[in-house]
Amino acid sequence: MRPTSPSASALAAISSSQGWTAARDAAVGVGVVFWLATAFWVLKDARRRIESPVLIGLAALLGLAVPFLGPIVYLFFRPPEYLEDVRERELEIRAIEERLRSRSLQCPVCRAAVEPTYVVCPVCTTRLKQACTGCGAPLEAIWQACPFCATPVQLAGGFGERLEGLEPLRPRRQAASD
Repeated sequence: MRPTSPSASALAAISSSQGWTAARDAAVGVGVVFWLATAFWVLKDARRRIESPVLIGLAALLGLAVPFLGPIVYLFFRPPEYLEDVRERELEIRAIEERLRSRSLQCPVCRAAVEPTYVVCPVCTTRLKQACTGCGAPLEAIWQACPFCATPVQLAGGFGERLEGLEPLRPRRQAASD
């Protein structure tokens, strides 16, 4: 038998005591519960972020197989958004695109609904487009020639100006001056 030092025998006595065993078992139990809780959190979070069941299973396995390090690795590689947020964003984008597609034309001055063929706004008489001198068709501001009769476009009065001789039923709003 080897001679033992007094400190080694005291340490052996403490480690074999019932209080020490209970504290050690409680610490191990808390560690196991915490490990299982982090593995469950990885599974729950992966279900909210990942569509593929195989990838969800791999994430859960990573959280369970590598105690305390697996959830940290999962945090680095998980998708940044929840699936619900991705679906919401896609729906919002679709709704905005639909609104833009079905958007009706408006007068830039009074915001009254106008047709693409109108030359002037019927409400406030603001010139919306220039009329072709050859065929009278409404022309876009950037066109160099009429696409209907091939007449070259001559620059006329500016767009957004009121036509002479026509008065609107409602007065225009004046811009606030500083």
